[in-house]
Amino acid sequence: MMSRSYTNLLDLASGNFPVMGQPREKKRLPRVMTVPGVISELDDDQANSVTSDAPSSAIQDRIIIVANQLPVKAKRRPDHKGWSFSWDDDSLLLQLKDGLPEEMEVLYVGSLKVDVDPIEQDDVSQLLLDKFKCVPAFLPPDILTKFYHGFCKHHLWPLFHYMLPFSTNHGGRFDRSLWEAYVAANKIFSQRVIEVINPEDDYVWIHDYHLMVLPTFLRRRFNRLRMGFFLHIPFPSSEIYRTLPVREEILKALLNSDLIGFHTFDYARHFLSCCSRMLGLEYQSKRGYIGLEYYGRTIGIKIMPVGIHMGQIRSVLSLADKEWRVAELKQRFEGKTVLLAVDDMDVFKGINLKILAMEQMLKQHPKWQERAVLVQIKNPARGGGNDLEEIQIEIQESCKRINETFGQPGYEPIVFIDRSVSLCERFAYYTIAECVVVTAVRDGMNLTPYEYIVCRQGVSESESSSESNGPTKSMLVVSEFIGCSPSLSGAIRVNPWNIESTAEAMNEAISMADGEKQLRHEKHYRYVSSHDVAFWSRSFFQDMERTCKDHFKRRCWGIGLSFGFRVVALDPNFGKLSIDHIVSVYLRSKNRAILLDYDGTVMPETSHNKTPSAEVISIVSALSNDTKNTVFVVSGRGRESLGKWFSPCTKLGIAAEHGYFMRWSANDVWEVCGQNSEFGWKQIAEPVMKLYTESTDGSNIETKESALVWHHRDTDPGFGSSQAKEMLDHLESVLANEPVAVKRGQYIVEVKPQGVSKGVVSKKIFTTMAERGKLADFVLCIGDDRSDEEMFEIISSAISSGVLSPNTSVFACTVGQKPSKAKYYLDDPAEVINMLEALADASDPDSLSDTGS
Repeated sequence: MMSRSYTNLLDLASGNFPVMGQPREKKRLPRVMTVPGVISELDDDQANSVTSDAPSSAIQDRIIIVANQLPVKAKRRPDHKGWSFSWDDDSLLLQLKDGLPEEMEVLYVGSLKVDVDPIEQDDVSQLLLDKFKCVPAFLPPDILTKFYHGFCKHHLWPLFHYMLPFSTNHGGRFDRSLWEAYVAANKIFSQRVIEVINPEDDYVWIHDYHLMVLPTFLRRRFNRLRMGFFLHIPFPSSEIYRTLPVREEILKALLNSDLIGFHTFDYARHFLSCCSRMLGLEYQSKRGYIGLEYYGRTIGIKIMPVGIHMGQIRSVLSLADKEWRVAELKQRFEGKTVLLAVDDMDVFKGINLKILAMEQMLKQHPKWQERAVLVQIKNPARGGGNDLEEIQIEIQESCKRINETFGQPGYEPIVFIDRSVSLCERFAYYTIAECVVVTAVRDGMNLTPYEYIVCRQGVSESESSSESNGPTKSMLVVSEFIGCSPSLSGAIRVNPWNIESTAEAMNEAISMADGEKQLRHEKHYRYVSSHDVAFWSRSFFQDMERTCKDHFKRRCWGIGLSFGFRVVALDPNFGKLSIDHIVSVYLRSKNRAILLDYDGTVMPETSHNKTPSAEVISIVSALSNDTKNTVFVVSGRGRESLGKWFSPCTKLGIAAEHGYFMRWSANDVWEVCGQNSEFGWKQIAEPVMKLYTESTDGSNIETKESALVWHHRDTDPGFGSSQAKEMLDHLESVLANEPVAVKRGQYIVEVKPQGVSKGVVSKKIFTTMAERGKLADFVLCIGDDRSDEEMFEIISSAISSGVLSPNTSVFACTVGQKPSKAKYYLDDPAEVINMLEALADASDPDSLSDTGS
């Protein structure tokens, strides 16, 4: 009998994502379809993707913004009969509308912060859609707890902030049921999006780590949906991320987006490193844009830190209530230098490190005793746990100790505000603070420094100057581990773990000359005021438009189950090779050319024993013994090993080392097809390769008769790739005057004679057949990698030059579904062997030559 957890894993693996708790059937929201088809097709989880070529009936673009929470506030009416809703002006989702085109309609999908009774959910949904253009996703209580407080806050949040679950009390061990709840919650969000989406007109912008697998659910339905994702927290280094048991599922889900955004290059670099190390994907930078090639699609990588909403801050600054609070605070801290800190109660905010740095500053610089005050505003915690409780106790003890040691009547060096502070009051504190200190040990962005800079500037420069009777100035001490740090070049950056260094930075900040403070402030204000939230959203949307502009010009196929699902962008004529079709054409033909690659085509790449099986020998022998067939194995391997392995196949032709050596049968002598038989260049190339081999663990040199190959498949992916690039440049430089070509392939760098390739030898085979009066009327060419693409490419030129007849039946076939110059594909070597066996079985017994001849 299977356990429930095991059956859940089977569900996930098969693509049947379970919705835990089975909520009651809800009334669907009204929606307008702009693609042909029946709506019920989209309501069926296993429906095919909508990929209509029909033009949309809508003219106006619309964007659907999906996040964990809607940008609305909900409150029970006093009579407890229904709800009242209002916009949450502090929500980033609401503020980003300022950067979108004015004519663009914005629709929100997300959850509410309150529990709504199932009986009321339909009415609430309709009200929010009509009044706010919001679509609520109602999560059943059991899913909500495991999804948000479980997987999000106890797994993803700590791990993405570099906290590994070494014990059950430290981050929390991986719990499969929490992952299933995360998947189920993402599926519920996808269902709400599907209810209102116009797939060929709408853009979808997904926000943050709560919804990292949502792109897969949406891409399964709509192959060409225009979709972006932005991560608002750090993306950890690959060493940290790879500890996550569901690492590949999340990574592949994110890659179903068209554009993926990060606050800093560090976060993007970590993501790209994970893609390289785990999925073998490499990125390219072209004209300032970073692109990641994934199954024929180019996924954009956007690096843009979010900004603040200038209009909201200026409106608060102009409030009379703020002026009254500023006057009150100035009187309270008269004669004191105020350092301010505003942090959420979180283990990663480094609050106690900052307080200890303040203590160190008072010790090292006694002049600040009775003069400097650290005001620490602590926002309420968003989560819980033993770690948080320990930090809170530690903070309280530190504050008490420091105030007892350095405090005097009327003076407290640490003012700890442990309550919710209104926006107006917080801005008042910003206005009177001489310096803001942020010592988070890891934080996605942190907009506190931005808000402080604008508050110090005031509503206008003239007003600010009149208030302070001097130049506008501000100072920042910020952790180098927060997202806004790279943008604030005038801030004093610190390692918050180094308390002595942080203390010195705080002293430097408040001791600095006013002129220097003013220059730094002006530089920061220019950046913050121009790179606001509208600039950020405008930039992201423009990049999403650019990345998706060719979506409806391409043919796309969705392949794979569960989180292995991806969309492959391929040629419209690309399809799977039908064995019945090729056999019927094979039977009608008289002069056949069959060209087979070896590794990855008839021999799996994963196999350690590279000797062909008895089955392969039997099939190849049967095909080559048919007098109507000219069969060649075209491989990069050496002639000695290929000749030995295929010795039973006496009629088989072999093109070894990419065609440098070839023979038409076992009884023929080897021909040299290269233009040059001098190998003096090896004495130049080999020492260079040895140099890189010695310094690159896991690499090795393969010495062929005509070529040298440096392999780096077993090296560190990042370092091996970097070394290969360096080696390529190095070899091209030292071999510039030699008759050789230096090429980089998949995990290799190869030096070989010029004019040698699988394409060249293929054309030679076709030409020789034509000269012998056996113009091929059937061509089967199969391969799996970059070198085989040269064979596929040469076929079209062979037809145009008359080497092949325009009526020749051509079957250029690649192994695996991927972008290729071939017209057909087979999934793996096993399917290749099955197809070849079918051809061998179809061979006319009368056409078989005497194997003993």
